[in-house]
Amino acid sequence: MKKRFKNQYSQSATETRYFAIYKPYEMLSQFTDEGKKQGLKHLHDFPPDVYPVGRLDADSEGLLLLTNDNVLKHHLLTPKYQHKRTYCVQVEGLPTEEALQKLREGVEINLNGEKYLTLPAEVQAIAEPDYFPARHPPIRFRANIPTSWLQITLTEGKNRQVRRMTASVGLPTLRLVRVQIGKVQLGTRESGEVWELNREDFE
Repeated sequence: MKKRFKNQYSQSATETRYFAIYKPYEMLSQFTDEGKKQGLKHLHDFPPDVYPVGRLDADSEGLLLLTNDNVLKHHLLTPKYQHKRTYCVQVEGLPTEEALQKLREGVEINLNGEKYLTLPAEVQAIAEPDYFPARHPPIRFRANIPTSWLQITLTEGKNRQVRRMTASVGLPTLRLVRVQIGKVQLGTRESGEVWELNREDFE
């Protein structure tokens, strides 16, 4: 009798599927449409038991994972594991070193009417990425207000956390692209692109 391989994530080698997508701006992190906003069903014919792992807000873009591996889902969504998520963020204004250090150490944000101190984060100012596809609609251009880019890596995923964090230090978020979850990277993919992964990509 042939043995069925198992590891710390997958239930079995034949049952599990793993997908990554570049979620476009204004698309929902769900399969169904809602009003004028489209769901993920418009990108690919996913297997019926595959669902998103977590979410990205409609006004955010980038890497979103989908799978039917419930063990992996639990690992990625359980706060105690503190897996890393990295974002490239266009903000309004120019960051000072003081603002960057506050973000690194943790800032106080409002969550559901209560104050919350974010965990320490990896934060650095970066040059504008030249590999992102153009956003539609584009960011509103204002000649008298400069913009800049940050790279932020978190080990938690509170509701609209990155936007709340940058706003707390006077740098409102204009564009947010998630570029990495754990070891899985967005790379130079196109908006709306779907690709399949192997379980080894998560080990």
